[in-house]
Formats: sequence, structure tokens, C-alpha cells
Amino acid sequence: MGDLFAWIFSFFILIALLVLVVYQLMCLADLEFDYINPYDSASRINKVVLPEFITQGVLCLLYLLTGHWFMALLCGPYLYYNVTLYQRRQHLIDVTEIFNMLNWEKKQRLFKLGYLIFLLFLSIFWMILGALEDHDND
Repeated sequence: MGDLFAWIFSFFILIALLVLVVYQLMCLADLEFDYINPYDSASRINKVVLPEFITQGVLCLLYLLTGHWFMALLCGPYLYYNVTLYQRRQHLIDVTEIFNMLNWEKKQRLFKLGYLIFLLFLSIFWMILGALEDHDND
């Protein structure tokens, strides 16, 4: 039963990560269509970058502590990428360079979105499998 709760918790963490990445994409799209100025867009995105990184780290730690090694290995590259960005101080968007980097930032977040959707589907699969196994054991 504890395994099922771990999968449910990871499901909600993945949903939170998806919301953060979609919010960043919406801010970039608003900037691209000139609905928002560069300063507001950069400040809104920069406010959610660190919570995204921390949430991803918590998710990877959750998989490690619960013994879901395959999912922890799948979360590893994304976590490594986030840590590398943070160490190089490239995790925040610069207001003066936001228009030059707009396509790159959108592609980066679209890749993250696809990666998180893949992890979400795997998490749902393992959650259903765990629920069926718990039901068979009862």
C-alpha cells in the first residue's frame, strides 16, 4: 500500500512540474506575441525556475528513497541538466537577451514538457500496476 502512495505522490509532483513548465511556455508565448513586456516575462519566468529545479530534485529523491530505481535513472539526466544550468548561472533569463534567446528557451521548455509527459505516463502505468498488485494480494 505504501508503494501506491509513493506513486500517487510522484503523480502529483509531476503534475506540479508540468504546470510550472507550461506557465513558463505561456509567458514566452505572450512575449513572442507582444502581450507582455520583456521585463515582466523574464521576472515571471525567473520566479518559477528555482521551484521547478527543487521540485525535480524532490521527485528524484522520492524515487531513490522508495526504491524505484528505473524511474530514478530516468529522472537523472533532467536533474543533471538543471544542476549544470544552476552551477553555470544560466538558469535565469536575462531581460536584455530574452528576444535573442526566445526560440532556444521555447525549445528547451518544450523538450522538458515532453520529457515530463513521458515520465507522467510511466508513473501512471506503475501506479495502476501497483494498485492491481495490491488488489490481488488482498
